[in-house]
Amino acid sequence: MRDDVATAVRSSEADLPLSLEDVVPEFRVVVRGGNRRGIRLERFFWTALKRFAMSRKSTLGQTVEDISSLAPETGNLTSAIRVACARWLAEENTDLRKLASLRRVNALLMACPSPAFALSSSKKIIAFNQAFQLLVRRQLPAEPSDAGRHDLKLALDLNVADIFARLAADGDKPVVTGFVIGAADRRYRAQLSIVRAPMSESEVLLAFVSGS
Repeated sequence: MRDDVATAVRSSEADLPLSLEDVVPEFRVVVRGGNRRGIRLERFFWTALKRFAMSRKSTLGQTVEDISSLAPETGNLTSAIRVACARWLAEENTDLRKLASLRRVNALLMACPSPAFALSSSKKIIAFNQAFQLLVRRQLPAEPSDAGRHDLKLALDLNVADIFARLAADGDKPVVTGFVIGAADRRYRAQLSIVRAPMSESEVLLAFVSGS
């Protein structure tokens, strides 16, 4: 049976974030107030339980004790622990998704006093702040009859794919590159300081105009 499980897990590794080590049960003893509890859980849930306890600023033993006090007397403690961990992970994932959204990226841009914009992996400006809008209007004035800057073009000194690669290698260090925006026969050149936007479902860059 164990060989069958191992084969099934290995065959799905390319599609699922799962490894054999995650599903192998481990027996550990948890101590709280002199009380010792022997618990058998999969390694994944031991890791999740430890993170859950840290998020509560609590110990592993206290967290298990709290879960036990909420579980029915006739219930299964290990099942209650798995449910508690799964629910906490789901809530944490929901909170992270709210943070990792274009709406939150737009809020970050609006809070920035300097010109800034969000750039997709296809080099399309998908959001910008008022300071950037004023910069474009000042440097690349449109005709009075033109309601927008649909002819605006952007060019970066560095390839967008190279920028993503550099940020993947060292995400704590912004990438600096020159850029040019143009419309009609006008051009404006300056520098950008670029970081990866906090988005999980798409690749987006946050670009801040740092100097001309």
